[in-house]
Amino acid sequence: MASFGYASTAYRGAGMPDPAAVPAAYDGVLWRRTFGYLVDICCIGVIEIFVGIVVAVLSILSFGLLSPVLWFLFGLVPLAYHTLLLSGSRSATFGMRLFDVELRSVTGERPGFLQALAQTALFYITVGATGSLILLVALLNRHKRTLHDMLAGTLVVRRFPGFSGAAHEFWSR
Repeated sequence: MASFGYASTAYRGAGMPDPAAVPAAYDGVLWRRTFGYLVDICCIGVIEIFVGIVVAVLSILSFGLLSPVLWFLFGLVPLAYHTLLLSGSRSATFGMRLFDVELRSVTGERPGFLQALAQTALFYITVGATGSLILLVALLNRHKRTLHDMLAGTLVVRRFPGFSGAAHEFWSR
């Protein structure tokens, strides 16, 4: 498996926790992920309002000459939001943090920028192409991984602050 780096060597080789051995790592991941994404949509909406105002003003000031480029950048806001937060030090968007889940590489590392970009782009491509039906794949595997998780080599697990159980020990290595 490719290493996308930027994580401490303590996570290397840890791999995905087995749901039978560490069930707490996957406890409620699907509903937490869903509600976390709803929070993220609200956050992106607020950001888009401010970016939309800037785009509109700059489009007017440039007599429409910059409009195509500015509206293209406006469309990149969700991609940037998810990629930058998932590749950050907490490996989670604001919604994911609120519901105590985080993104990990299948090797146990925190994802790097390129892996987070791939995961986010694959999410928007697969969900857009299938009308969100592709998300049902998560119901069919024991690690609760979606297709974009599998293709990007990532998984979403619970975050365990202050938890002293087996799942915390697994991810704390």
